[in-house]
Amino acid sequence: MTATDFVVVTHSEGLVTIGLNRPDKRNALSLALVSQLRAVIEEHRHEPAVMIITSANPNMFIAGADIAELDARGEEEAFRAINVELFDAIASWRWPTIAAIDGPAFGGGLECALACDLRIASPRARFAQPELGLGILAGAGGNWRLPELVGLGLARRMLYLGEVIDADRALAMGLVDELVEEPVSLARHWAQQIGTKPWRALEITKLALGSGVRPSSQLIDILGQAILFESDAKRERMRSFLDRRSS
Repeated sequence: MTATDFVVVTHSEGLVTIGLNRPDKRNALSLALVSQLRAVIEEHRHEPAVMIITSANPNMFIAGADIAELDARGEEEAFRAINVELFDAIASWRWPTIAAIDGPAFGGGLECALACDLRIASPRARFAQPELGLGILAGAGGNWRLPELVGLGLARRMLYLGEVIDADRALAMGLVDELVEEPVSLARHWAQQIGTKPWRALEITKLALGSGVRPSSQLIDILGQAILFESDAKRERMRSFLDRRSS
């Protein structure tokens, strides 16, 4: 087991388990956390393994992006596509990936889960894309991975209305693949089953499954986010959010 400030990695033959470890912020995606997670993915990317992304602490997944950091970002940071590149790195992991979700997966947390091949949730999991309420976009995959998975109608409701989806509904709508009390345990069981297959065959199957996915909306997402990061509405809404949290 190795640990950095915000990421705990357990590595064995055929399995890389990444536990996010920022419990005081419910694993909100800060630049430091994203950077460490990218480094871990890069370090292991040539080792045949199923990757599990979860929380190092119970009753958590990823509560979203760090709003205090987002409030300070402008168009330059938007064009850097920080979370876009992270979630693309997860999606392009050569072998299957599993998100084990034991708490809220909001905003970037849901986009991270959507970038994985499989999603296992506990009854404590909840899901939402609240970005429009903060004056920005679900621009790191939510605008195209979400409708691809659950359909355009349900995606519109989650994006336009900011609906929070509980675990039972997430299972019914196909947002998660399985609902269990201990999602990490089942994720490891699935990883073991997957790992009995030839790694090259798994890699080619994943390539084939993704060969028709070409997110033309991603360019719109990046451009739109750059515009919105500079908007008065974004600043007002994020500062109002931060004020409510501190009161």
